[in-house]
Amino acid sequence: MTASNPAVVVFGSLHYDIIVKGPARPRKGETVTGSAWNPACGGKGGNQAVSAAKAGVRSAMIGAVGDDDFGHTLLDNLAANAVELDHVRVIEGAASGMSVAIFDAEGDYGAVIVSGSNLQLGQSDVAQGAPLFHAGNILVLQNEVPDAANVLAASAMKNAGGRVVLNAAPARDLSPELSGLIDVLVVNAVEAEALAGGGEVETLEDAITTAQVLAQSFPVAVVTAGGEGVAFAEQGGNKGTIPAIKVKLVSTHGAGDEFIGVLAAQMLQGESVTTALSAANQAAALLVSSQR
Repeated sequence: MTASNPAVVVFGSLHYDIIVKGPARPRKGETVTGSAWNPACGGKGGNQAVSAAKAGVRSAMIGAVGDDDFGHTLLDNLAANAVELDHVRVIEGAASGMSVAIFDAEGDYGAVIVSGSNLQLGQSDVAQGAPLFHAGNILVLQNEVPDAANVLAASAMKNAGGRVVLNAAPARDLSPELSGLIDVLVVNAVEAEALAGGGEVETLEDAITTAQVLAQSFPVAVVTAGGEGVAFAEQGGNKGTIPAIKVKLVSTHGAGDEFIGVLAAQMLQGESVTTALSAANQAAALLVSSQR
């Protein structure tokens, strides 16, 4: 890959998902009877790489799987969706990452992830992925791999002149080293509340207020507020909101990853923040209403 052929580069997680459908998510000590289950290839990193590829740009994945059935299936899925996987490491003796997601009748879900091989991402993977770190590329990170690994990848991309997008999910404290390397921060309401240290994010007004707080630390801060819409703020003072597109909800699974993948693809193509966010918002609305 050369500078004349830019790409969205995703450094992050790959999980084999088991999706269970039930009337409600069980409370502590409760057993509920589900109606169906199905497997799916996921992990925030894998989902975002596929989303970027489907958005029509070159997409490359840096990650790690185990030498097991789950890992081989995850690699096959990336290849089938035109994601470059030359820099996905297969670790002998390690278990691939996996998750179990339980959906309720309203289409919302809770999940448990077992990170497995994703926790072994580090310096060797960044070194092997060196051809992907250069100006013109966009690096996408999430919080499903160690913070130290994200710092190494972000440092490599910034040193090469590229840009870095962090989807700070799931919520956790960010190291000062990583925070200083981020060009665009994307968080949902829960993650925004945790990082901003402020009140609840329930409305678009709350979201843009919180985005402005976060923009004091990041060049661009994006706060997604579910069915309310999206807010953003830039350090230069530019800010705005994009209302949610009203659709019939089928499932929220993967909506955030779809948003990130399309956002990164739009940025790679030189679109403005507002245009990129609008396209990402539309793509996420389509996904939750169709689960195509």
